[in-house]
Amino acid sequence: MPANLSSSPKTRTTVAVKKLPSSRKKKKKKKRASALVTLFFYTMSVLMTFGMIFSLWFFLTESGTNLRYLMADTLITTQHRHWAAYLIGNDELDKRVNRYWQQFDTYTEVKDQHLVQVNKPAAAEPKKEQKKPLVEIEPIEGKNFKGKLLIVNDPKKLRIAVPNKVGKGEKVSSMVKRLGAVAGVNAGGFVDPEWMGNGFQPTGLVMSGGKIFYNDGSMNTPNHIVGIDKDGRMIAGKYKPSELLQMGVQEAVTFAPRFIVNGVGQIKNQADGWGIAPRTCMAQKEDGTIMFAIIDGRQPGYSIGATLYDIQNIFLEHGAITAANLDGGSSTVLVHDNQIINKPASEHGERYLPTAWLVFDHPETADIRNIWQGLDPSKIDPSKW
Repeated sequence: MPANLSSSPKTRTTVAVKKLPSSRKKKKKKKRASALVTLFFYTMSVLMTFGMIFSLWFFLTESGTNLRYLMADTLITTQHRHWAAYLIGNDELDKRVNRYWQQFDTYTEVKDQHLVQVNKPAAAEPKKEQKKPLVEIEPIEGKNFKGKLLIVNDPKKLRIAVPNKVGKGEKVSSMVKRLGAVAGVNAGGFVDPEWMGNGFQPTGLVMSGGKIFYNDGSMNTPNHIVGIDKDGRMIAGKYKPSELLQMGVQEAVTFAPRFIVNGVGQIKNQADGWGIAPRTCMAQKEDGTIMFAIIDGRQPGYSIGATLYDIQNIFLEHGAITAANLDGGSSTVLVHDNQIINKPASEHGERYLPTAWLVFDHPETADIRNIWQGLDPSKIDPSKW
Protein backbone atom coordinates (compact mmCIF):
# COMPACT_ATOMS: atom_id res chain seq x y z
CA MET A 1 0.00 0.00 0.00
CA PRO A 2 2.62 2.59 0.91
CA ALA A 3 4.42 1.74 -2.28
CA ASN A 4 1.25 2.28 -4.32
CA LEU A 5 0.45 5.51 -2.51
CA SER A 6 3.96 6.82 -3.04
CA SER A 7 3.99 5.99 -6.76
CA SER A 8 0.53 7.37 -7.59
CA PRO A 9 1.29 11.07 -7.00
CA LYS A 10 4.46 10.75 -9.04
CA THR A 11 2.47 9.37 -11.98
CA ARG A 12 -0.14 12.10 -11.80
CA THR A 13 2.52 14.77 -11.49
CA THR A 14 4.36 13.42 -14.56
CA VAL A 15 1.16 13.48 -16.64
CA ALA A 16 0.37 17.03 -15.59
CA VAL A 17 3.83 18.24 -16.61
CA LYS A 18 3.44 16.70 -20.07
CA LYS A 19 0.07 18.35 -20.73
CA LEU A 20 1.09 21.91 -19.89
CA PRO A 21 3.48 22.46 -22.85
CA SER A 22 0.94 20.95 -25.30
CA SER A 23 -1.79 23.36 -24.30
CA ARG A 24 0.55 26.31 -24.51
CA LYS A 25 1.59 25.29 -28.02
CA LYS A 26 -2.04 25.14 -29.10
CA LYS A 27 -2.69 28.59 -27.68
CA LYS A 28 0.42 29.94 -29.43
CA LYS A 29 -0.68 28.39 -32.72
CA LYS A 30 -4.13 29.93 -32.39
CA LYS A 31 -2.65 33.33 -31.61
CA ARG A 32 -0.23 33.02 -34.54
CA ALA A 33 -3.01 32.01 -36.93
CA SER A 34 -5.18 34.84 -35.66
CA ALA A 35 -2.31 37.30 -36.16
CA LEU A 36 -1.72 36.03 -39.72
CA VAL A 37 -5.40 36.38 -40.58
CA THR A 38 -5.43 39.87 -39.11
CA LEU A 39 -2.28 40.77 -41.06
CA PHE A 40 -3.76 39.35 -44.28
CA PHE A 41 -6.98 41.34 -44.00
CA TYR A 42 -5.06 44.44 -42.95
CA THR A 43 -2.74 44.10 -45.97
CA MET A 44 -5.70 43.54 -48.30
CA SER A 45 -7.53 46.58 -46.91
CA VAL A 46 -4.39 48.73 -47.35
CA LEU A 47 -3.91 47.48 -50.92
CA MET A 48 -7.58 48.07 -51.75
CA THR A 49 -7.44 51.56 -50.27
CA PHE A 50 -4.22 52.30 -52.16
CA GLY A 51 -5.75 50.86 -55.34
CA MET A 52 -8.83 53.05 -55.00
CA ILE A 53 -6.72 56.15 -54.36
CA PHE A 54 -4.41 55.30 -57.29
CA SER A 55 -7.40 54.68 -59.61
CA LEU A 56 -8.95 58.00 -58.68
CA TRP A 57 -5.62 59.75 -59.32
CA PHE A 58 -4.87 57.77 -62.50
CA PHE A 59 -8.25 58.39 -64.14
CA LEU A 60 -9.55 61.63 -62.63
CA THR A 61 -6.56 63.94 -62.13
CA GLU A 62 -4.59 65.87 -64.74
CA SER A 63 -1.22 64.38 -63.74
CA GLY A 64 -2.64 60.85 -63.69
CA THR A 65 -4.29 61.34 -67.07
CA ASN A 66 -1.02 62.63 -68.54
CA LEU A 67 0.77 59.49 -67.35
CA ARG A 68 -2.05 57.29 -68.66
CA TYR A 69 -1.82 58.84 -72.13
CA LEU A 70 1.97 58.61 -72.11
CA MET A 71 1.66 54.89 -71.35
CA ALA A 72 -0.93 54.53 -74.12
CA ASP A 73 1.33 56.35 -76.60
CA THR A 74 4.17 54.04 -75.64
CA LEU A 75 2.01 50.97 -76.33
CA ILE A 76 0.91 52.44 -79.66
CA THR A 77 4.53 52.20 -80.88
CA THR A 78 4.75 48.47 -80.06
CA GLN A 79 3.20 45.24 -81.36
CA HIS A 80 0.80 45.47 -78.42
CA ARG A 81 -1.00 48.58 -79.67
CA HIS A 82 -4.40 47.08 -78.74
CA TRP A 83 -3.40 47.07 -75.07
CA ALA A 84 -3.62 50.87 -75.10
CA ALA A 85 -7.41 50.48 -75.30
CA TYR A 86 -7.40 49.23 -71.68
CA LEU A 87 -5.97 52.60 -70.65
CA ILE A 88 -7.93 55.00 -72.83
CA GLY A 89 -10.63 52.94 -74.61
CA ASN A 90 -10.92 51.92 -78.26
CA ASP A 91 -12.55 55.14 -79.43
CA GLU A 92 -9.93 57.27 -77.71
CA LEU A 93 -7.17 55.04 -79.11
CA ASP A 94 -8.37 55.65 -82.67
CA LYS A 95 -8.70 59.37 -81.97
CA ARG A 96 -5.20 59.44 -80.48
CA VAL A 97 -3.60 57.81 -83.53
CA ASN A 98 -5.53 60.04 -85.93
CA ARG A 99 -4.59 63.12 -83.90
CA TYR A 100 -0.92 62.26 -84.20
CA TRP A 101 -1.12 61.92 -87.96
CA GLN A 102 -2.98 65.22 -88.21
CA GLN A 103 -0.27 66.75 -86.04
CA PHE A 104 2.43 65.30 -88.28
CA ASP A 105 0.73 66.84 -91.31
CA THR A 106 0.60 70.18 -89.51
CA TYR A 107 4.36 70.05 -88.94
CA THR A 108 4.88 69.75 -92.72
CA GLU A 109 3.05 73.02 -93.35
CA VAL A 110 5.98 75.04 -91.96
CA LYS A 111 7.98 76.24 -94.96
CA ASP A 112 11.65 75.28 -95.14
CA GLN A 113 13.74 78.46 -95.37
CA HIS A 114 16.77 76.56 -96.75
CA LEU A 115 19.11 77.54 -93.93
CA VAL A 116 21.39 74.56 -94.54
CA GLN A 117 24.44 75.39 -96.67
CA VAL A 118 26.47 72.26 -97.37
CA ASN A 119 30.23 72.78 -97.58
CA LYS A 120 29.93 76.50 -96.97
CA PRO A 121 33.46 78.04 -97.17
CA ALA A 122 34.71 78.75 -93.68
CA ALA A 123 36.12 82.14 -92.71
CA ALA A 124 39.87 82.41 -93.00
CA GLU A 125 41.62 81.34 -89.83
CA PRO A 126 45.28 81.48 -88.75
CA LYS A 127 45.39 77.72 -88.30
CA LYS A 128 44.14 75.34 -90.90
CA GLU A 129 41.41 73.05 -89.59
CA GLN A 130 42.16 69.34 -89.53
CA LYS A 131 40.05 67.25 -91.86
CA LYS A 132 37.17 65.64 -90.00
CA PRO A 133 36.70 61.87 -90.12
CA LEU A 134 33.83 60.60 -92.25
CA VAL A 135 31.91 59.35 -89.21
CA GLU A 136 32.04 60.02 -85.48
CA ILE A 137 30.08 58.29 -82.73
CA GLU A 138 29.21 59.84 -79.39
CA PRO A 139 27.25 58.44 -76.43
CA ILE A 140 24.00 60.23 -75.57
CA GLU A 141 21.69 59.70 -72.63
CA GLY A 142 18.80 61.14 -70.69
CA LYS A 143 16.73 60.36 -67.64
CA ASN A 144 15.33 57.07 -68.97
CA PHE A 145 17.47 56.27 -71.97
CA LYS A 146 20.91 55.63 -73.42
CA GLY A 147 22.02 55.61 -77.02
CA LYS A 148 24.46 56.76 -79.66
CA LEU A 149 24.80 59.79 -81.89
CA LEU A 150 26.19 58.91 -85.32
CA ILE A 151 27.71 61.98 -86.97
CA VAL A 152 28.29 61.89 -90.75
CA ASN A 153 30.43 64.86 -91.73
CA ASP A 154 29.73 64.58 -95.47
CA PRO A 155 26.02 64.11 -96.34
CA LYS A 156 26.86 63.11 -99.91
CA LYS A 157 28.42 59.91 -98.59
CA LEU A 158 24.99 58.52 -97.65
CA ARG A 159 22.97 56.08 -99.72
CA ILE A 160 19.73 54.20 -99.20
CA ALA A 161 20.43 50.47 -99.42
CA VAL A 162 17.85 47.74 -100.04
CA PRO A 163 17.80 43.90 -99.78
CA ASN A 164 19.39 41.70 -102.43
CA LYS A 165 16.78 38.93 -102.44
CA VAL A 166 13.15 39.08 -103.56
CA GLY A 167 10.59 38.27 -100.88
CA LYS A 168 12.66 38.95 -97.77
CA GLY A 169 14.17 41.93 -96.03
CA GLU A 170 17.80 42.09 -94.98
CA LYS A 171 19.56 42.92 -91.72
CA VAL A 172 21.38 46.24 -91.65
CA SER A 173 24.56 44.47 -90.55
CA SER A 174 24.28 42.25 -93.63
CA MET A 175 23.77 45.25 -95.96
CA VAL A 176 26.80 47.01 -94.45
CA LYS A 177 29.02 43.96 -94.94
CA ARG A 178 27.71 43.02 -98.38
CA LEU A 179 28.06 46.53 -99.81
CA GLY A 180 31.28 47.48 -98.02
CA ALA A 181 29.80 50.38 -96.08
CA VAL A 182 31.47 52.16 -93.17
CA ALA A 183 28.31 52.41 -91.07
CA GLY A 184 24.56 51.94 -91.28
CA VAL A 185 21.28 52.54 -89.48
CA ASN A 186 17.72 51.42 -90.15
CA ALA A 187 15.67 53.74 -92.35
CA GLY A 188 12.03 53.70 -93.51
CA GLY A 189 8.90 51.92 -92.41
CA PHE A 190 7.50 48.73 -93.84
CA VAL A 191 4.34 46.64 -93.97
CA ASP A 192 4.54 44.47 -90.86
CA PRO A 193 1.47 42.25 -90.25
CA GLU A 194 1.14 41.67 -86.48
CA TRP A 195 4.80 42.74 -86.14
CA MET A 196 5.84 39.44 -87.74
CA GLY A 197 6.47 40.68 -91.28
CA ASN A 198 9.31 39.57 -93.51
CA GLY A 199 10.64 43.14 -93.89
CA PHE A 200 10.41 43.14 -97.69
CA GLN A 201 7.56 45.55 -98.46
CA PRO A 202 8.24 49.23 -97.69
CA THR A 203 5.52 51.75 -96.95
CA GLY A 204 5.25 54.77 -99.21
CA LEU A 205 8.29 55.43 -101.34
CA VAL A 206 11.94 54.42 -101.65
CA MET A 207 14.56 56.30 -103.69
CA SER A 208 18.21 55.40 -104.17
CA GLY A 209 20.77 56.96 -106.49
CA GLY A 210 18.19 59.47 -107.77
CA LYS A 211 15.82 56.73 -108.95
CA ILE A 212 12.47 55.61 -107.57
CA PHE A 213 12.85 52.01 -106.46
CA TYR A 214 9.43 51.59 -104.87
CA ASN A 215 6.18 53.58 -104.84
CA ASP A 216 2.90 52.21 -103.50
CA GLY A 217 0.91 55.19 -104.85
CA SER A 218 0.86 57.34 -107.95
CA MET A 219 3.43 59.94 -108.95
CA ASN A 220 1.11 62.55 -107.47
CA THR A 221 0.46 60.80 -104.16
CA PRO A 222 2.12 62.79 -101.36
CA ASN A 223 4.16 60.90 -98.77
CA HIS A 224 5.99 61.84 -95.59
CA ILE A 225 9.59 61.87 -96.81
CA VAL A 226 13.02 61.77 -95.19
CA GLY A 227 15.75 62.14 -97.77
CA ILE A 228 18.81 63.91 -99.21
CA ASP A 229 19.01 65.88 -102.45
CA LYS A 230 21.86 66.11 -105.00
CA ASP A 231 23.49 68.95 -103.04
CA GLY A 232 23.56 66.96 -99.81
CA ARG A 233 20.69 68.88 -98.21
CA MET A 234 18.27 66.95 -96.02
CA ILE A 235 14.70 66.94 -97.30
CA ALA A 236 11.91 66.24 -94.81
CA GLY A 237 8.19 66.82 -95.12
CA LYS A 238 5.31 65.77 -97.32
CA TYR A 239 6.06 65.56 -101.05
CA LYS A 240 4.79 63.92 -104.23
CA PRO A 241 7.21 61.56 -106.03
CA SER A 242 7.06 63.86 -109.07
CA GLU A 243 8.16 66.79 -106.88
CA LEU A 244 11.08 64.82 -105.45
CA LEU A 245 12.41 64.11 -108.94
CA GLN A 246 12.15 67.80 -109.86
CA MET A 247 13.95 68.74 -106.63
CA GLY A 248 16.86 66.44 -107.45
CA VAL A 249 16.31 64.20 -104.43
CA GLN A 250 18.74 61.27 -104.53
CA GLU A 251 17.93 59.16 -101.48
CA ALA A 252 14.59 58.95 -99.69
CA VAL A 253 12.29 56.79 -97.58
CA THR A 254 8.87 57.31 -96.03
CA PHE A 255 8.44 58.04 -92.34
CA ALA A 256 7.19 60.80 -90.04
CA PRO A 257 7.19 63.29 -88.50
CA ARG A 258 9.55 66.10 -89.42
CA PHE A 259 9.91 67.72 -86.01
CA ILE A 260 12.61 70.39 -86.37
CA VAL A 261 12.19 73.02 -89.10
CA ASN A 262 14.47 76.02 -89.60
CA GLY A 263 16.13 75.26 -86.28
CA VAL A 264 12.83 75.36 -84.36
CA GLY A 265 11.36 72.34 -82.56
CA GLN A 266 7.76 71.59 -83.48
CA ILE A 267 7.01 69.28 -80.53
CA LYS A 268 5.98 71.48 -77.63
CA ASN A 269 6.18 69.09 -74.67
CA GLN A 270 6.65 65.50 -73.50
CA ALA A 271 2.92 64.80 -73.76
CA ASP A 272 3.13 65.22 -77.55
CA GLY A 273 6.32 63.15 -77.82
CA TRP A 274 4.58 59.99 -79.09
CA GLY A 275 5.39 57.79 -76.11
CA ILE A 276 8.60 56.26 -74.80
CA ALA A 277 10.31 53.86 -77.20
CA PRO A 278 13.56 52.88 -78.92
CA ARG A 279 14.18 55.53 -81.58
CA THR A 280 16.07 56.21 -84.79
CA CYS A 281 15.96 59.83 -85.94
CA MET A 282 17.88 61.90 -88.47
CA ALA A 283 18.92 65.57 -88.43
CA GLN A 284 21.13 68.03 -90.28
CA LYS A 285 23.19 70.98 -89.04
CA GLU A 286 23.64 74.26 -90.88
CA ASP A 287 26.97 73.15 -92.41
CA GLY A 288 25.39 69.99 -93.80
CA THR A 289 26.56 67.56 -91.13
CA ILE A 290 24.10 64.71 -90.73
CA MET A 291 23.28 63.29 -87.30
CA PHE A 292 21.48 60.05 -86.47
CA ALA A 293 20.19 59.50 -82.94
CA ILE A 294 19.97 55.80 -82.11
CA ILE A 295 18.18 55.27 -78.79
CA ASP A 296 17.93 51.89 -77.07
CA GLY A 297 14.77 50.98 -75.20
CA ARG A 298 12.48 48.41 -73.59
CA GLN A 299 15.36 47.24 -71.39
CA PRO A 300 14.66 48.05 -67.71
CA GLY A 301 17.80 48.75 -65.74
CA TYR A 302 19.61 49.93 -68.87
CA SER A 303 17.42 52.02 -71.16
CA ILE A 304 13.63 52.35 -71.29
CA GLY A 305 13.47 54.58 -74.34
CA ALA A 306 12.89 58.21 -75.32
CA THR A 307 10.11 60.44 -76.56
CA LEU A 308 10.48 62.46 -79.74
CA TYR A 309 10.60 65.51 -77.49
CA ASP A 310 13.73 64.05 -75.85
CA ILE A 311 15.34 63.54 -79.26
CA GLN A 312 14.32 67.02 -80.38
CA ASN A 313 16.12 68.52 -77.38
CA ILE A 314 19.28 66.49 -78.09
CA PHE A 315 19.33 67.57 -81.74
CA LEU A 316 18.72 71.24 -80.90
CA GLU A 317 21.59 71.14 -78.40
CA HIS A 318 23.80 69.88 -81.24
CA GLY A 319 22.72 72.64 -83.64
CA ALA A 320 20.13 70.82 -85.79
CA ILE A 321 18.31 72.87 -88.44
CA THR A 322 16.15 70.02 -89.76
CA ALA A 323 15.14 66.73 -88.11
CA ALA A 324 12.77 63.88 -88.79
CA ASN A 325 11.76 60.55 -87.31
CA LEU A 326 12.69 57.21 -88.88
CA ASP A 327 11.42 53.73 -88.14
CA GLY A 328 12.28 52.78 -84.55
CA GLY A 329 11.22 50.24 -81.95
CA SER A 330 12.61 46.79 -82.60
CA SER A 331 14.11 47.99 -85.90
CA THR A 332 16.48 50.49 -84.26
CA VAL A 333 20.09 49.45 -84.91
CA LEU A 334 23.50 51.06 -85.47
CA VAL A 335 26.28 49.19 -87.27
CA HIS A 336 29.86 50.47 -87.51
CA ASP A 337 32.89 48.58 -88.83
CA ASN A 338 30.68 45.49 -89.24
CA GLN A 339 29.72 45.52 -85.55
CA ILE A 340 26.37 46.30 -83.94
CA ILE A 341 27.29 48.91 -81.37
CA ASN A 342 23.92 49.63 -79.78
CA LYS A 343 21.59 47.23 -77.94
CA PRO A 344 18.56 46.49 -80.18
CA ALA A 345 15.26 45.96 -78.39
CA SER A 346 14.08 42.94 -80.39
CA GLU A 347 14.12 39.74 -78.35
CA HIS A 348 14.61 37.84 -81.61
CA GLY A 349 17.73 39.78 -82.54
CA GLU A 350 18.33 42.18 -85.43
CA ARG A 351 15.30 42.57 -87.70
CA TYR A 352 15.00 42.04 -91.44
CA LEU A 353 14.30 45.42 -93.08
CA PRO A 354 13.61 46.87 -96.55
CA THR A 355 15.82 49.95 -96.27
CA ALA A 356 18.87 51.30 -94.45
CA TRP A 357 20.91 54.49 -94.47
CA LEU A 358 24.50 53.46 -95.24
CA VAL A 359 27.67 55.57 -95.17
CA PHE A 360 30.31 54.88 -97.85
CA ASP A 361 33.81 56.10 -98.56
CA HIS A 362 32.85 55.91 -102.25
CA PRO A 363 29.03 55.82 -102.53
CA GLU A 364 29.14 56.05 -106.32
CA THR A 365 30.60 52.52 -106.48
CA ALA A 366 27.97 50.90 -104.23
CA ASP A 367 26.15 48.12 -106.10
CA ILE A 368 22.59 48.90 -104.98
CA ARG A 369 19.99 47.37 -107.28
CA ASN A 370 16.22 47.82 -107.42
CA ILE A 371 14.93 44.58 -105.96
CA TRP A 372 11.28 45.64 -106.50
CA GLN A 373 11.62 46.34 -110.20
CA GLY A 374 8.73 44.74 -112.09
CA LEU A 375 6.86 43.75 -108.90
CA ASP A 376 3.26 44.80 -108.23
CA PRO A 377 3.12 46.20 -104.66
CA SER A 378 -0.46 44.95 -104.27
CA LYS A 379 0.69 41.36 -104.87
CA ILE A 380 3.53 41.29 -102.35
CA ASP A 381 2.79 39.13 -99.31
CA PRO A 382 4.65 40.79 -96.43
CA SER A 383 3.83 37.94 -94.03
CA LYS A 384 5.30 35.15 -96.15
CA TRP A 385 8.90 34.25 -95.44
